[in-house]
Amino acid sequence: MSRSPLPAWSPERLNALSARELLEAAQTRVDETLILAREVHPALPAPKVWFDLKGASAGQAHLGRGGLRFNQALLLDNRQAYFDEVIPHEMAHWLVFHLENGPRLKPHGREWQTVMRKLYGLAPRVTHRFDIAHSQRRPYHYRCDCQSHYFTGQRHAQARRGRRYACRKCGTALRFIVESEPK
Repeated sequence: MSRSPLPAWSPERLNALSARELLEAAQTRVDETLILAREVHPALPAPKVWFDLKGASAGQAHLGRGGLRFNQALLLDNRQAYFDEVIPHEMAHWLVFHLENGPRLKPHGREWQTVMRKLYGLAPRVTHRFDIAHSQRRPYHYRCDCQSHYFTGQRHAQARRGRRYACRKCGTALRFIVESEPK
């Protein structure tokens, strides 16, 4: 695979975009990554793009739906990282899936890592380190001996059914306090 660098998007340019303009720019970035991917796989279909992903995930190559999903809340807070890493990361999944035997390959296996390194010139990082506070609703307040913890509805339901949770810092059991928004 020959490497062609992706066009740069400056922080100033990205930060000046409104939310609507940013979504349009993200679609443009998907198109830029697709052009590079088609250098090695000319028949690669263009993915549809959605900004409907919630929670802690930054992006997802949703092969069953035929496209890429992105977390709009995380995109708004992490514009540069999305353009530099997240969008190429998901397009690498899209490309690998469409290779021969693609559906059988490991999601972050050797082929995906090769696409990340040689095609997009990026380190093949599997996870992001974004602050996910704005992208997740965690209204259930729990306490330990040292701090507050906020649970999602699913985790709260598991705790109410008897699952035990302990603080990783102090080791004490978490106690439900009251339903509230995180501070």
